[in-house]
Amino acid sequence: MQTDMSFIGLFLQASWLVKFVMMLLLGMSIYSWTLIFSRSRMLNAVQASLTHFEERFWSGHDLSRLYKETAARSERIVGGEKIFYSGFKEYSRLHRTPGRTVDSVTEGAHRAMRVALSREVEEVETGLPALATIGSISPYIGLFGTVWGIMNSFIALGQVQQATLSMVAPGIAEALIATAMGLFSAIPAVVAYNRFATQVGKLETAYINLMEEFTSILHRQSMTDAE
Repeated sequence: MQTDMSFIGLFLQASWLVKFVMMLLLGMSIYSWTLIFSRSRMLNAVQASLTHFEERFWSGHDLSRLYKETAARSERIVGGEKIFYSGFKEYSRLHRTPGRTVDSVTEGAHRAMRVALSREVEEVETGLPALATIGSISPYIGLFGTVWGIMNSFIALGQVQQATLSMVAPGIAEALIATAMGLFSAIPAVVAYNRFATQVGKLETAYINLMEEFTSILHRQSMTDAE
């Protein structure tokens, strides 16, 4: 009887463990691509939001007016807007507190922005550890399935008197599919992780720069009000 050498045929002929490895890798690949599409949309939206906010921030708008506009939709703001909102909100609260020094007001606003910065960075980093894990372990899972399949092929081969290529080829082919699936799952995850990590790093740098520049503005404003 001729062996079905198609992908489906080899999958159906594989041992239960190799089938499990293939299904696991398929699930990891689907999850990886889901993360890639969702994270890509989110990071692009955050970057666009930051660019738009920085244009407004440096356009000469009155910061109090900008804060009121931001506060009106505080539940939906992200990224740079969130950092600005948190800092100005704390600055306004401390500025109205009697006995506060210029440095204490500025430091309080800076701490509030640091907290907002940490939360925003944590948000944009969501999903990256999963991509890194998939990219690092998928080849090894596939290799495990390949080793197991080849081992079973040679065990079966040792039980016959006369071995032929047609007897061992299907087992080796089905085993190698596991390695191919491992690479298919790992390569996009690694590429996406590196790309997203670079984007997150650039966003974090932009957030820090915005925070430090806004802190300087608040400090100068506090000095002016204290005179």
